[in-house]
Amino acid sequence: MAIAFTQCSEKLGYLIFLLGKNFVMFMAMVIACNGVHFLLKPYQQPRITSDIIVGLLMGNVPFLRDLYGKFNHTFGFIIDFGMMCYMFALGVEMDPYVLFKKPTREAQVAYAGVIITFIIAGSAAPLLHYFTLDHHVLEFTLSLSTLLASTASPVLTRLITSLNIGKSDIGKLIIAAGMYSDFICSLLLSIGYISMPLDTFCTNIGQKGRLKKAIVMNSAVLGQALFTATVSPVFMKWVDNENPEGKPMKGSHLVLSIAFMVMSCASSILYNYSPVLSAFITGICFPREGRVSKWVISKINYLLTTIFFPIFFLWMGNAADFRQFQLRDSWIWVKLFGPIAIVMVGKVVGTLVSGVMLGFHWPESIAIGLLLSTKGHFHIYMAIKVMGCGSDPTSGIALVIAIFFTVVHTPAIVAHIIKRAKRKLPMHRMSLQLLDPSSELRILLCLHGPENISASINFMEISRGKSDPGILVYVTEMIELTDQIAVTVERGEGVETTNVKDKDIVQMRDQITSSFQAYIDDDGDGVTLKRTMAVSTINNMAQDICTLAEDLMIALIILPFHRSQTTDGKLDGGNQGFRYVNRKLLKSAPCSVGILVNRGLGSFAKLSKTQVSLNVATVFIGGKDDREALAYAGRVAGHPGVKVTVIRFLVDTTVESSRMAAYRVSLSEKVEEMGLDDECFAQFYDKYISSGQISYIEKHLANAAETFSTLRSFEGQYSLVIVGREGGLNSILTKGMNDWQQCPELGPIGDVLSGPDFSTTVSVLVIQQHKHKGEIDGLDEEFNIM
Repeated sequence: MAIAFTQCSEKLGYLIFLLGKNFVMFMAMVIACNGVHFLLKPYQQPRITSDIIVGLLMGNVPFLRDLYGKFNHTFGFIIDFGMMCYMFALGVEMDPYVLFKKPTREAQVAYAGVIITFIIAGSAAPLLHYFTLDHHVLEFTLSLSTLLASTASPVLTRLITSLNIGKSDIGKLIIAAGMYSDFICSLLLSIGYISMPLDTFCTNIGQKGRLKKAIVMNSAVLGQALFTATVSPVFMKWVDNENPEGKPMKGSHLVLSIAFMVMSCASSILYNYSPVLSAFITGICFPREGRVSKWVISKINYLLTTIFFPIFFLWMGNAADFRQFQLRDSWIWVKLFGPIAIVMVGKVVGTLVSGVMLGFHWPESIAIGLLLSTKGHFHIYMAIKVMGCGSDPTSGIALVIAIFFTVVHTPAIVAHIIKRAKRKLPMHRMSLQLLDPSSELRILLCLHGPENISASINFMEISRGKSDPGILVYVTEMIELTDQIAVTVERGEGVETTNVKDKDIVQMRDQITSSFQAYIDDDGDGVTLKRTMAVSTINNMAQDICTLAEDLMIALIILPFHRSQTTDGKLDGGNQGFRYVNRKLLKSAPCSVGILVNRGLGSFAKLSKTQVSLNVATVFIGGKDDREALAYAGRVAGHPGVKVTVIRFLVDTTVESSRMAAYRVSLSEKVEEMGLDDECFAQFYDKYISSGQISYIEKHLANAAETFSTLRSFEGQYSLVIVGREGGLNSILTKGMNDWQQCPELGPIGDVLSGPDFSTTVSVLVIQQHKHKGEIDGLDEEFNIM
């Protein structure tokens, strides 16, 4: 008894020792993957690139291969279970109803690439002799062709997102086309497995047995899909209702949900269907929405990234035994580069064909095809699985290396896309602060109607600066497209060729044109006037104005406030449609934007050239929008009839509350922004204030209450106040003003100055500097190139 106990203890101790060695191997794999990924980060390589490199290297280390062999069966189970989770998560992300909808342009791109790649692969694969057995060559060829035609959408999506083009038109198209391609090919493999399962290649089942097995398997798979699609939405809806958002999920419901998913995926072993493909079919039939689905997917993705993938790539490296790779065999190199050529040629030809039909430029079509050739984890899994099933080991190794080469080139393709997008950008500065003083200022001056004429003319007058280089102003009516107006619209090809024959619109345009032309004829030195028109629905008007601004290379869009001043000096309720347009333009405009709140600016019939007739104040707290307002104030100061005063609000650090508030702001961000503010203001001071061209006042304030009282003192002193929309970087001087804002699109300072109980004589110009939305230098993430 004692001897048996001792032997059991020794065996248990040995197993624990082996387990510890495997854990150390796992940690070494994780550290190595992270280290190589860090080294490849400057080259923007995706994570899978470093994982494949480390897996192939560590998997072929003799010591690790021996250790791995002792746990081969256990690791094999882990790999199969991990791929089940991977395919289930992939299936949940797919929308099966796209098969019954009219193909979108993304679907057309995907289908064209899949079909042409499948045809080329089906023709070339038998010639490459991947499969050494004479029987089942057709089945293997069809399976290989389907895999080569597919796209690893999870890998491609992460790559496109990490390279900051996911929000662009081409990025969205690539991600959607990749998902379509992945869905179609995975579905074909799942259906094809019924008639040609993988174990057929390994065990050589006879035709009679295969037919009976296929009938049983087909019925079972269909029943599983119908059961999951019918029961899972009802069951998950009940669980979601019992566990509303904001409350901890009940453990029993969570266990039941996971058990239901496992049962649905694993039931396939009863009829010898692949559990991995069964998990994909279950995922397709599973509801995508709901608390449980989102929780499970997030946990699966976390487990895959942190635990499964290091083991997976070590398993891959161990299976891809380099000792069996015959470097001197020229045919091996054909097997290596053959799949790469098939995939890239097929995808590129497919996207070129679809691109011709959809009107894409050929460089973008080629880039899309090369990116859709990306392969990933499931392709590696299948390549390793078929190594021992009729395929010689060198073919499997060649396929794994070929998969690597379908990923490594992707950052260069994305860099080429970004380079072409930058070339298509208008070559002009998109903000006043960066505008070359020797270049012409191009303004898109928008009007709602005749009520904006006087204020717009006076704005144009004070903005014109020196006659050389002067300003180019496109006066643009914002006309809401109604059914009555739509029948009278005639659109040409250019930006200035749209014509509306509606009688009221024609009269309004003639009145505006004659008023502006009279101003130009009287004294338009330095002003070039052109006319355009934005005729669109409220939903589309902002996009049309953005397109107009891009085509005309505009640096500043001026929008009228959606509320107008009434006879008693107050502002009316305004047009909420135009307010929506203003807010949307602030988010998506390709240049700087100003909103003009007119409360008397139009009452100045003619600004004097000899004496000051307009007092203008510019409030400077800090931030890029305030710097933009300062740049515009410098241009206004050039008018002899305008007196400009810059009022800088500084935090009074002697007050305890101000000092405490300063610690609540991100220090690094605050220091960087303050440095830009000080540099900008110092240059402005030397250029305008020290010469006496602009007056300067400094206010030391402690909080938002003092800011508000200071703004109240502007009544009667200034006719126009120029402010930046941002109002300083999280400044204590504006903190809390957002709590009572009526018009957030005007920012904290602009909202106070334009409030209904503030003033009836002070007009306000709120300026927002053009902002790049992403991390691509000089290019917005939402760029358009297609």
